[in-house]
Amino acid sequence: MDPHAALAAIRQVVGAKGMIEEPSEIAPHINDQRDLFHGSTLAVVRPTSTTEVSDVVRIAADARLPIVPQGGNTGLVGGSVPPAGAQGIVLSLGRMNRVRAIDAVNNTMTVEAGCVLKDLQDKAREAGRLFPLSLGAEGSCMIGGNLSTNAGGVGVLRYGNARELLLGLEVVLADGRVWNGLRGLRKDNTGYDLKHLFVGAEGTLGVITAAVLKLFPLPASRETAFVAVPDVRSALLLLNEARAASGDAVSAFELVPRLGVELVTKHFGTPTPLATQSPWYVLIELTSPESGDGLRQRLEGFLETALESGRILDATIAASEAQRRTLWHLREVLPESQTREGGSIKHDVSVPVSRIPDFIAKGTAAIEAALPGARVFAFGHMGDGNIHFNVSQPVGADKGTFLKEWERLNRVVHDIVAALGGSFSAEHGIGVLKKGELRRYRSPLELELMQRIKTAFDPAGIMNPGKIL
Repeated sequence: MDPHAALAAIRQVVGAKGMIEEPSEIAPHINDQRDLFHGSTLAVVRPTSTTEVSDVVRIAADARLPIVPQGGNTGLVGGSVPPAGAQGIVLSLGRMNRVRAIDAVNNTMTVEAGCVLKDLQDKAREAGRLFPLSLGAEGSCMIGGNLSTNAGGVGVLRYGNARELLLGLEVVLADGRVWNGLRGLRKDNTGYDLKHLFVGAEGTLGVITAAVLKLFPLPASRETAFVAVPDVRSALLLLNEARAASGDAVSAFELVPRLGVELVTKHFGTPTPLATQSPWYVLIELTSPESGDGLRQRLEGFLETALESGRILDATIAASEAQRRTLWHLREVLPESQTREGGSIKHDVSVPVSRIPDFIAKGTAAIEAALPGARVFAFGHMGDGNIHFNVSQPVGADKGTFLKEWERLNRVVHDIVAALGGSFSAEHGIGVLKKGELRRYRSPLELELMQRIKTAFDPAGIMNPGKIL
């Protein structure tokens, strides 16, 4: 079957509303949000059911038509964008957005891949439950993409990555067959755990169409503090103290640099939470499913002890929901505040939590030596070892000239990460951007095993070709 005949057959499956072929309407689906990757496609196909996805994939497989699965297209490594000159289709799951079931007793929610993450959070809350996956793009990213990239976010310390929040999957395989693994079981020791092969695979093994997700008790009490610390090692000690003093109620522990506070104030007018100037700050949030359990008293207690010992320099605790939102706003707009300063070279890395102080110290010194005037902008999820070690262009530098240093500065940072036993991609995936890094930092045997899995699931190589491997 030639491509045009395949498109005609696909159009019969999804109908006129399920097919986008107008270039202006296709454009948002073939460009990434950071304007790094631009591709092409014969059409954007928008199915409304697993049956339609199955039929579309079967037609595409017969015609050897490449398929790029796509959710909200909010990824940062080009994984959801088709290659330039591609003669395939983008399979957009946005119309598959039903919550099929919520089982509050089993603490599960069965949802389709096109559900927007924020909508799932709201649906869980309406049922008196918490779905804890939370990240900056939650208003537009979709759960299928979150699972396909094993998304992290601010709640990983307490609840784990997307992988840990998953119980079951429904997947359309590369030949159009449907694997129904929608099981809401915490214990199921019946052979290979197939669902985890598709989590983090970025659509290269099959198309996730639905999932069974874990839910949790809705927090009844929440306390949030913004704390000034003299150095990163003090922040690490504070993390351990917070977990011990709160009964491990820490749900978020975010590292914020002084430069970040200054840029947020400069570009967004957000007031600085503390009068005390410090090189580093942390945003701490404790949550509990019980009300009146003394969470605030415990927070005040260990912060007072830390202040007396000099491990922290100052702290403020949100006295209202409005104040809490203001503190979180500061953290949430950190990336945008850096973007408004001009060029930025971004590193989404992780190291063992105990090595974070060493990594930031070594990484900062290496970057400043490699490019005098470059401003290290390190922030992120300290509780799980995921630091966004970004580099802002020197003040007054030319953005284009600075961005040409991307590969060289990547090598500087990633070599340090590797030496500390870390990962060059903590939560954004590989996509196109980091394929070279995967080959550099993963062993030949690991790459061989990955390729064997890819070949076994997608022998024709039509599922998101050119990504990861």
